[in-house]
Amino acid sequence: MIPRLVRFTALAALVALPMSSLAAQSIDDGLMLARHTLSTGVMYSRESWDHYWEGSLERINGNIGTLTTRTATWVGGYGISDRIGLLAVLPYVHTHTSQGVLRDMSGVQDLTLAAKLRLYSTGTTNHGALSAFVVGTGAIPMSHYTPDFMPLSIGTAGRRAAARLTVNYQSNAALFATVSSAYTFCSNVHLNRNSYYDNGQLYNTNEVWMPNVLLNSVTAGLAHGRWMLPVTLTQQRTLGGSDIRRQDMPFVANRMDFLKLDAAAMYELPASFSVRVGGAHVLSGRNVGQTTAFTTGLSYAVHL
Repeated sequence: MIPRLVRFTALAALVALPMSSLAAQSIDDGLMLARHTLSTGVMYSRESWDHYWEGSLERINGNIGTLTTRTATWVGGYGISDRIGLLAVLPYVHTHTSQGVLRDMSGVQDLTLAAKLRLYSTGTTNHGALSAFVVGTGAIPMSHYTPDFMPLSIGTAGRRAAARLTVNYQSNAALFATVSSAYTFCSNVHLNRNSYYDNGQLYNTNEVWMPNVLLNSVTAGLAHGRWMLPVTLTQQRTLGGSDIRRQDMPFVANRMDFLKLDAAAMYELPASFSVRVGGAHVLSGRNVGQTTAFTTGLSYAVHL
């Protein structure tokens, strides 16, 4: 029931920077910023859903109606060398329901910092180029928002660390393919109350155990001239957690699984600008909304 963008903004496809031949690098792609290149930009996304999965049961909720999440995200990157790059992501999130009495929530969410290393590259061969990358990521909350007001909470208010492995193949024609997998370690979170009920048990504490998360994605597309057209299938698996209780609000430690398909178009403009537009839809899930999302973004790169 929680929008995937709200919970894992820093770890999922949401953090994809506009990619071009001049300035390209995101946490999960197979590209690197050029040495001594600084990139900065803003992305805007709008997600909405009125159907969600309560456990495995797909349903609607008249107390919520349609939940809409709007996110403006600052993204920045720097190429230390041709093999090492740094990334930063900071979103501002606003949530709103069309029905019921739940209040809107908004604020700065979590700052994500990442370091990306190209482990291996064949360079250009007669069969194309193959590269492998590892990424280390950390995220910390940047405001005192509450995680105990799902589905309107703007995040989980917990610290996270992730390790990612990505393999990318670029043919000598325009085709490319990328496979990426990340394991995210989630810290416990604290509620503003002294007890809570979860998974059939009463806990007399304000500390909530958070399950870790496995995220896998496969991307294929075209990259030619100033254009890049990727299509991505993403699967998230929560390694533990409970289901939403029937006729109840979701809980921060619920299991949240989904299978999502998204597509984007990216174009390199003159003067080192790049623009990105895209859309995504959750095909199946557990304790998440059947979300449809639209994104757009603009970035600028400068060679130092």
